[in-house]
Amino acid sequence: MRYNEKELLSLAKQPAEKADELWMKGPKKGSVLKKRLVKLVVNFLFYFRIDEEEPIGALLLEHCTLTQEEDDAAFSIHFGEESERKYFFKCASKEQCGEWVEALTNASYEFMRKNLIFYRNEIQKMTGKDPLEQFGISEDSRFQLGTGKV
Repeated sequence: MRYNEKELLSLAKQPAEKADELWMKGPKKGSVLKKRLVKLVVNFLFYFRIDEEEPIGALLLEHCTLTQEEDDAAFSIHFGEESERKYFFKCASKEQCGEWVEALTNASYEFMRKNLIFYRNEIQKMTGKDPLEQFGISEDSRFQLGTGKV
């Protein structure tokens, strides 16, 4: 994936939907748990060394699988079919882990798109009007369910 490093750094400095210090282990063999500041901004999960301002990495939360681990206070993220290459996160509590899993699940573009389509349909049923029409995007394929018009 291509990205502009300056824009990514700028995004990392934006207010977070969620941020905590978590224990994290990367996908490389021999990787060990290290305490990191983990910050969710839109659909990017940035991770920082504690007390540093620039991220040391970022995960784009699209086309990934989020798994709550057997340990109730841990979750992992892997991309594509590479379930063995996963990022592992250990939280302070089961509650904190549940909050992270929910926040990360809701962060993907596809989740937001499906919500937009759902609420668009609900508003259309209630008012008889397409709420996206006023913005000139009601025919945009991104806001259609499958191949049929919503």
